Amino acid sequence: MLNKFETSSNRVKGIAFHPTRPWILASLHNGTVQLWDFRIRTLIDKFEEHDGPVRGVAFHNSQPLFVTGGDDYKVKVWNYKTRRCQFTLLGHLDYIRTVQFHHEYPWILSASDDQIVRIWNWQSRSCIAVLSGHNHYVMCARFHPKEDMVVTASLDQTVRVWDISGLRKKNFSPSSYGMGGMGGGDDMRGQGDLFGNTDVVVSHVLEGHDRGVNWAEFHPSLPLIISGADDRQVKLWRMNETKAWEVDTLRGHFNNVSCAIFHPRQELILSNSEDKTIRVWDMGKRVGVQTFRREHDRFWTLAAHPHRNLFAAGHDTGLVVFKLERERPAYYVHGRILFYVKERYLRSYDFATGRDNAVMTIRRSTAIGGAPRSLHYNPAEHAIIIWSENEGGSYDLYHLPKDGRSDKPAEAKRGLAASACFVARNRFALMTKSHTIVVKNLKNEVTKRVTPPDASVDTIFPATTGCVIMRSDDRCSLFDLQRKTVIAEVNAPGIKRVVWSASDKSPMVALVGRDVISIADKKLTQLCLIRENIPIKSGAWHDESVFVYTTLNHIKYCLPNGDTGIVRTLDVPIYITAVKGNKVFCLDRQGRNRALAIDPTEFLFKLALVRRDIQKVLKMVRECNLIGQSIIAYLQKKGYPEIALQFVKDDHARLNLALECGLIDVALDAAKAIDQKESWDRLAHAALQQGNQQIVEMCYQRTKSYERLSFLYLITGNTDKLAKMLKIAGMRNDLMGRLHNALFVGDVADRVDVLVTARQLPLAYMLAATHGLGEKADEILAKIESTGGDVDKLRAEAAAAASSGRLLQPCAVVQSVRDEPWPLLTVQKSMVEVMIARATDKGGAGAGAKLDAALEMESGEAGFGEDDIDIPDDGAEGFGDGEELQIPSDGEGEGDGEGWGDLEIEGLESVAVPSGGGSAGGKGGEGFFVVPRAGPSFREVWLRNSSFAADHVAAGSLESAFSLLNKQVGFVNFAPLKPHVLAIALGTRATLSAFPGTPSVLMGLNRNWQDADPTSKNNPALPLDVMQLAPLIEKLKLAYKATTGGKFSEALQHFQYIIRAIALTTVTARSELTEMKELLALSREYIQGIGIEQARKDEQAGSKNVKRICELAAYFSHCNLQPIHLMLSLRSAMNCAYKAKCFKLASSFAQRLIELNPKYEIATQAKKVVAYADKNPTDAHQLEYDERNPFVVCAGSLTPIYRGSASSQCPYCGASYTPAFEGTLCKVCELAEVGKEVSGLNALRT
Repeated sequence: MLNKFETSSNRVKGIAFHPTRPWILASLHNGTVQLWDFRIRTLIDKFEEHDGPVRGVAFHNSQPLFVTGGDDYKVKVWNYKTRRCQFTLLGHLDYIRTVQFHHEYPWILSASDDQIVRIWNWQSRSCIAVLSGHNHYVMCARFHPKEDMVVTASLDQTVRVWDISGLRKKNFSPSSYGMGGMGGGDDMRGQGDLFGNTDVVVSHVLEGHDRGVNWAEFHPSLPLIISGADDRQVKLWRMNETKAWEVDTLRGHFNNVSCAIFHPRQELILSNSEDKTIRVWDMGKRVGVQTFRREHDRFWTLAAHPHRNLFAAGHDTGLVVFKLERERPAYYVHGRILFYVKERYLRSYDFATGRDNAVMTIRRSTAIGGAPRSLHYNPAEHAIIIWSENEGGSYDLYHLPKDGRSDKPAEAKRGLAASACFVARNRFALMTKSHTIVVKNLKNEVTKRVTPPDASVDTIFPATTGCVIMRSDDRCSLFDLQRKTVIAEVNAPGIKRVVWSASDKSPMVALVGRDVISIADKKLTQLCLIRENIPIKSGAWHDESVFVYTTLNHIKYCLPNGDTGIVRTLDVPIYITAVKGNKVFCLDRQGRNRALAIDPTEFLFKLALVRRDIQKVLKMVRECNLIGQSIIAYLQKKGYPEIALQFVKDDHARLNLALECGLIDVALDAAKAIDQKESWDRLAHAALQQGNQQIVEMCYQRTKSYERLSFLYLITGNTDKLAKMLKIAGMRNDLMGRLHNALFVGDVADRVDVLVTARQLPLAYMLAATHGLGEKADEILAKIESTGGDVDKLRAEAAAAASSGRLLQPCAVVQSVRDEPWPLLTVQKSMVEVMIARATDKGGAGAGAKLDAALEMESGEAGFGEDDIDIPDDGAEGFGDGEELQIPSDGEGEGDGEGWGDLEIEGLESVAVPSGGGSAGGKGGEGFFVVPRAGPSFREVWLRNSSFAADHVAAGSLESAFSLLNKQVGFVNFAPLKPHVLAIALGTRATLSAFPGTPSVLMGLNRNWQDADPTSKNNPALPLDVMQLAPLIEKLKLAYKATTGGKFSEALQHFQYIIRAIALTTVTARSELTEMKELLALSREYIQGIGIEQARKDEQAGSKNVKRICELAAYFSHCNLQPIHLMLSLRSAMNCAYKAKCFKLASSFAQRLIELNPKYEIATQAKKVVAYADKNPTDAHQLEYDERNPFVVCAGSLTPIYRGSASSQCPYCGASYTPAFEGTLCKVCELAEVGKEVSGLNALRT
């Protein structure tokens, strides 16, 4: 059984699949109806209007409706779009067991403990038929999928088949309306029931069960019925028009059979029972073929998906969605030929011609799960290996017929293996169940046995000649079978398939897992890691080295740099076999070859950008229809706004891109088109950074930013326009602007007038008097005297200021730049700009020409026309146009003008240049001394030679070290690492004393100092290992000692030191890596456990919530601690529960404590608690704690996360959190971001 989805909830009594969407309804014993998306494992909605358990639930085939029936005697019809109950059907007098929609008519069928089955018309909301005849609870009622029949099962030990054709004729036949609703002559079939109803009559009564029947159901196409009962038997019945009889009885369950159904597409029967098992039966042989068992949960219901190979079962603690076997066909692609297995044939398909041929007949097991799982082809010997999971894993080696086809069953060489693949021309390798790699020849004879270096290796995949890729717990290794050594390793957990590219120059490999893809080169160096939220089904390489893969409902692509995107959507899952040009060749789940058209433009465009093939990029821009915000955003993200600018039409987007590129003229055109203040302000800011004061001036004019204009004219020394700004301020009655401009210009008289206008007469007098404006000062003084001011005091202050003060005058203009742009540095054009210019010169028009025009800056832009501010001034020229600054070319006229005088020196022709000196710029260069170039420092050597974060810390490159930790383990908070970083920095350096009076020489300490060579790739110099595993183990012992003594604060410091030091620790052996992971897990458990205990103590000291105190004590006892500490936590939990009068809970803690074999006194106390709880099996508080249901504790909320519930993990320490904490800082390690996708910690040095 392949589990696809599992939930944790109250007991599930009813299940229903949606016919088209990946949804499933679950009706629970607590009265809740849950709607789940089993594909993405998310709870969509909950419906809670029933009072009591809900036992029946069903979806409508086409309408957004579902129906439920519960113990409140109500049938409710819901609309899942509006998320509310549409109406309620009342009529039953007892619990309702099952409900179902008719596949064609607007009918609902309901069975109840009132011994009645009712048929309702949900459109008219009325009961149209009552099926009476059972004399006990009716446990089940089901419509026939095609015929006008109903089957019911009851605890009266019978199964009844009802004919409802009369009901159909009465409600839907035109002739029935004139017959008074008598059913068109159906009274000939039998007598009416107790209520005189002849629309529905009993056709057959099936008797054979010894106890009550819990379920009965029709076969979808055959005249068969299956039933399950409390007599622990499943019975198969056959019927015809006149009678029905028992075919066979299936025995094997050990308790009541809850449900039994037919497989929709195979000759199989599924049944589940209160004996905690699901059994699969062969309908032809009448024998059980598979049994699936749960440890603690009884099963109550079963459901089959109407169109997919999916089943669901409800049990005591939730539901499980599962498959009986995998649907992926086994296939292999060689060149343009696809080999695949369909039914009992090996077939070949030619991608070029579309020809599909049967190659030969193969052996295939009929057992569930015996279908071929993988296929490998050897073109040299024309042989194939087919591996399946039959018998725990087996392979068949076939030699293909030379003439291309054989109708006779082929002989195969068989064997048992966990996996198998070809490794050479005449050799293949297999992984045995004892974890040994065996190499055999094509005669199936053993030639070599190799023991993998890692005992956790369980599968091998094909690689280059003589090598295999081995899959272990958390990584994949490239293993050389001849030398018996690991060549390379990559972090890639849970890999299921390996897909090699066909490129001979730079082959790449895609390591595909359930929801992860790792792209690596032929040396298994990881290039990128992609994670998906839903399962990845298949993948193949495009001719341009792009990996194209499928999920359940999309075809996607992945570039070698990690960029992904969607190619197209899918209606049904497919398995890609090859990608050729704009076609995807694939197999569906029925083994049919299909070719789907795709548009590869997007990923080819992005690939060209990654390869910096600008010519191809520009060609695709001109010829392909590349539009959309996603492409623009991608180009901006990758640093190519110039290219995005070529095909952007929106003015706002063009403005953003032009400003990012620094293309002021293009931005000016966009700003004119937008004509908004915000756009002009942004353009002015960018132009001011480039010193293009003409554009800045125009922007300020458009936005009427007079203060900014005045300051611009001040800093550029444009006194003429400053004088005009002074006049404008006067026309606008802007006193402050007038004062500022008068100050900038140095017009004292105007400043005096502004102060007089503002009624600041004393200030105006002081200003006039100190600047020698005698007449003006006397006029102002007279006005002050007329208002009663102190004139003598003002005269005295003015005299003192004139004698001791300095006049405030504007700075003298040294050089007026006027309208000339500020000088800019000459920079070399980027490759993109050069390629765009070349493409445009070759005749590219349209968008390319637009960008070229933007790159070639026009000289001497003409004024601003009517956009200038019109100032009435006699004889003034307005703002005018800027004159173009003429700059001579290099060397042109250098020193030729009269101003430099005569620069030549006579009389030096016969003087020889000394051989030891001079400039190296001469043509000869012989005999000149050239200073040797300094070699790389030890920091540069360490950075170049290592990819470990600790080595980058030693080199002093904290930025690259923290970037590695962010990508590998999701670190976002690096402050706690400060003491470790300082320790590494100090421990990898030494100083050597030099000559007296000179500074000491700083040198790096290498861990491989004996053979390190900075210039060699084989023995690169690497820094000393400061953080090692042995001191951390000693630190762990101190932490254990502190924990035992109850010194939790001290223990917490030790564990935090360990968990942070591990991030900067490297090891050389895989055993050490395993030990380091165990150390990390132990530290996490203790930090979280101490945090729970501290929270419990805080609760005791604060609100004293007894329920919460008991919950925290219970959670602490589930941390993975050492036995001595676990006993202490169990004693604490037992005491808390006993004091809170939760005796049953205290008993469970006591029993767990006794199992750990504590001291006699402790064991005696625990036994007394158990004995007291047996007499008083009650709990005074209902805790959020279920010890039978496995759970982990959320490190954020300190609440349980039960198995099957959604959760997120810290990518570094592995602490669990509810989804609400995703994206926050981990509270355990205080280093990583919860839920971040990472590649895994790189700590093993090979």
